[in-house]
Amino acid sequence: MANIGYTRVSTDDQTTENQRQQIDALYKIDVWFEDPATSGTTEALKREGLAALAAYVRAGDTVIITALDRVGRDVVDVRRTIDALQAKGAAVVSMREGFDLSTPTGRAMQTIISALAELELANMAERRRAGIKRAQAAGIHCGRPSKGDAATVGPLFAAGKTWQEIASITGLSKSTIYRLKKA
Repeated sequence: MANIGYTRVSTDDQTTENQRQQIDALYKIDVWFEDPATSGTTEALKREGLAALAAYVRAGDTVIITALDRVGRDVVDVRRTIDALQAKGAAVVSMREGFDLSTPTGRAMQTIISALAELELANMAERRRAGIKRAQAAGIHCGRPSKGDAATVGPLFAAGKTWQEIASITGLSKSTIYRLKKA
């Protein structure tokens, strides 16, 4: 019977160390699994670390996470992942929420908290879209920077250059060259 720790962070500039310290403060962990720089929207059991944990876990093991949103931000995916671990006989404990997910109360709370995490993800996306619209209304370019402009491509076409020659000169792709030619 092992205590298994699982940590996940979303971006490269974040570290799993804080989660490890929180878990280590209350539990003696026998085996660690982690998914660094992995979005919570990525299906849980398709993440390298969580897939390895699911393959490793045995009956009687306890999987400890700092919070449910470390498993995922989709109610169905979180439930499917927790069910898969419990089907193997493992208990899952979420520290932030403070409950064992194998109890009826724990299962109900897991569903509520997962739904709130999913709602927060949707709210973040809506705020991001609103911010982009506001920036565009202010004339700010959003998205990848342009690789060229019509003022560069137009005169080269006018000089009789082929798209291959223009690509060689500018480093632009065929589709970019023709898009800029139409502009």
